Amino acid sequence: MLKQQKKTERKYTPALSMKHFCEIIGAHGYKVAYMWFDSAHELHEMTYRELSDSIKNLSAAFASFGWQGRRIAILSETSPQWVITYAAAVTSGNVAIPLDKELKLEELEGFLRFAEADALVYSGAFNRALEDKVKNNPAVSLFIPMSLEDCPYAGEDNVMSFDELLARGERHVAGGYELPEPDDLNRMAIMLFTSGTTGTSKCVMLSEKNFISCVNAACECVEFFPEDTIVSVLPIHHTYELSCMMAALNYGMNIGINDSLKRVLKNFSFFRPTGLVLVPLFVNTMYKKIWEEAKKKKKDKILRAALAASTRLRRVGIDLRRVLFSDIISAFGGRLCKIICGGAPLNPEIAKKFDEFGITVCEGYGITECSPLISVNPYYARKHGSIGPTVNCCTARIYPEGVNELGYAEGEIQVKGDNVMLGYYKNPEATAEVFTEDGWFCTGDVGYMDEDGYLYITGRKKSVIVLENGKNVFPEEIEEYLGNLDTVAECVVVGRKKENNPETIVLTAIIYPNFDAFPVGTDISEIAKAVQAEVNAMNRGLVGYKQVRKVEIRKTEFEKTTSRKIKRHLVK
Repeated sequence: MLKQQKKTERKYTPALSMKHFCEIIGAHGYKVAYMWFDSAHELHEMTYRELSDSIKNLSAAFASFGWQGRRIAILSETSPQWVITYAAAVTSGNVAIPLDKELKLEELEGFLRFAEADALVYSGAFNRALEDKVKNNPAVSLFIPMSLEDCPYAGEDNVMSFDELLARGERHVAGGYELPEPDDLNRMAIMLFTSGTTGTSKCVMLSEKNFISCVNAACECVEFFPEDTIVSVLPIHHTYELSCMMAALNYGMNIGINDSLKRVLKNFSFFRPTGLVLVPLFVNTMYKKIWEEAKKKKKDKILRAALAASTRLRRVGIDLRRVLFSDIISAFGGRLCKIICGGAPLNPEIAKKFDEFGITVCEGYGITECSPLISVNPYYARKHGSIGPTVNCCTARIYPEGVNELGYAEGEIQVKGDNVMLGYYKNPEATAEVFTEDGWFCTGDVGYMDEDGYLYITGRKKSVIVLENGKNVFPEEIEEYLGNLDTVAECVVVGRKKENNPETIVLTAIIYPNFDAFPVGTDISEIAKAVQAEVNAMNRGLVGYKQVRKVEIRKTEFEKTTSRKIKRHLVK
């Protein structure tokens, strides 16, 4: 059923290139673009003019080195400096390489080497950790710390601070430097690593055209305005967060930066967002928080009565949600009225529940290889449970594998358009595998399309496990770690739905033990304890979202193909 409301005029200027994008944001003048807290919790602000000038200065600095097509990696928390570096790298004709700040140092070094990075820009949080890499990494020619505080190698020949670089660029601008017109919008401008180690991760190559088309599509399909304020919560190296943030900058919105998950509600209260860009984990947590607070204050019965009354009033055209639920909305700053949710599947019931409080939730769908935006459930005609029709820079089709119970053709979702990647770096075989002979990108997701062109995802063809927080976990990577354990003979890693909370995915290892590692006759319960102990030890070496949370022991081997590969699809 379509949820109809008025379609409003979109007030933005479509960007033609990253250079044009920089000109658009510069035209917003002295309006505040970013607000953020430093490590001492002092508030800072940056205007759109300052942001635009900094991008131009950094572009000029890169040009002053004679850099063209050089690869500039970025390792940092969300900050204006991150955005400045990204935009300047692309605008100056170089290549931006966003990196996950949670990478282990050996993984970081592997990615830098694989991508052949020429420079690394990083926040002060990494100054000490990178000391050995600065002195012993022959691949990276220039290290650029955003802060010199607690930086023991300042002054080394291969180190230049971010501020020094901006000052160098400012002198170059004073000498007449102008942002160059792009020679080729289809050149590789961005390199993005998918989740995984250097052995399992793939490097996605995006063009300037890919990214700009996605930013324009985001501006067109979401109901945001120049008067809006958002708070950036998600990691900026994810294309989902980055494309939405760039769309917000195009609009001329105010952007607050959340500095800690522990302070997220305090930051909502301070920045008072009108909109948010989130993953289901945050949306689900916010909903649970509403009811936890109501129960704590013994107001849960009153809240249920208010919801029932509000529903009856809305049926006769009276909408008092912002009044009846003002206390709830105040917990998120008092102005929140819309949320864009993506990165993982959202329970349709949660979107309906937020509607009841007067907060609109629109689900989007994307994949890194599509820059990432593919579709968004439109604010003016929502269908709960759908990820919406495709955005204006691409089209989708269903490669039919059958007809579902609703009578729709169901199969893999395939995409073609300006947002689709150039391919995987140094991996033509993997690139060929994800494109059809007639040029469509295979998403690996299974779904169907209704008569209105709305897409629905019904399953995931690929083995990747998408956690509630939007993190992607490749089971093969975790299985590789498990395979090194003495007590494990065979294993398959899956995502189990939590029994009392089906929205939560529990990373589960199904293990056939190495019985030869135990004395004959050892009880299976003792074997299970030993396996669990080794898994616990393994977990301590992994980032939190990759840790195995549950172990299931099986007494028989997994069914295998003739080439001795486990038939993963048969594992339940």
